[in-house]
Amino acid sequence: MSLLKLRRRPEPAVGMTDQQRRVMWRLAALLLDYPGEQTLAIVDELAAAVAELPEAVRAQLNPMLDHLRRTAPIALAQEYVETFDMRRRASLHLTFYAYGDTRKRGMALLRFKHAYRHAGVELGDEELPDHLAVLLEFAATVDPIGGERLLGEHVPVLELLRLSLSDSGSAYSGVLGAVLSTLPPVTTADRRRIAELAAEGPPEEEVGLDPFAMDPIGFTGSEARR
Repeated sequence: MSLLKLRRRPEPAVGMTDQQRRVMWRLAALLLDYPGEQTLAIVDELAAAVAELPEAVRAQLNPMLDHLRRTAPIALAQEYVETFDMRRRASLHLTFYAYGDTRKRGMALLRFKHAYRHAGVELGDEELPDHLAVLLEFAATVDPIGGERLLGEHVPVLELLRLSLSDSGSAYSGVLGAVLSTLPPVTTADRRRIAELAAEGPPEEEVGLDPFAMDPIGFTGSEARR
């Protein structure tokens, strides 16, 4: 076997073109953002875009679209806060699982900050750069290679989040499943890491993270993230 084959990145779980993967990331960014008026107003447009994706992906996203259609906006808002803001094991901040609010997390956040800056994106002061919706928007609209690299580095966290959402019966679990379908499958090493993260939980040392707080300027939904 050649060295080139040994180093080749495993194929994503679902076959998609590069354009389809970028569309998928863009859709997931919108669906994982706070369900504000702007997002709810374009549910039919999102559904039309989903219809162009492979069947395996449609099957994971359509339940979330149906949920947005049939649920009152105020109930959607309450559900989002209860799901992602009040449950430590369902955070959309990817570095939180391994580092919690500890000093070590600051260095992990710099990994995201440097990737965005390298691609010419300057972020503001309202959102941490490891928010999954921010990363997905970055991968979809700015730097698909750099964005995919960061997503791939956090496959264990994404799978842990999917499992947590699935256990609670959340429609958001399908969105995480769709994101994972654009990435290489979970490996045995990933499963060990998932077990470690699930057993340990996020560390609880409280520190200030203000120097690393950023909100993506121009990213769709940044206003909705409050």
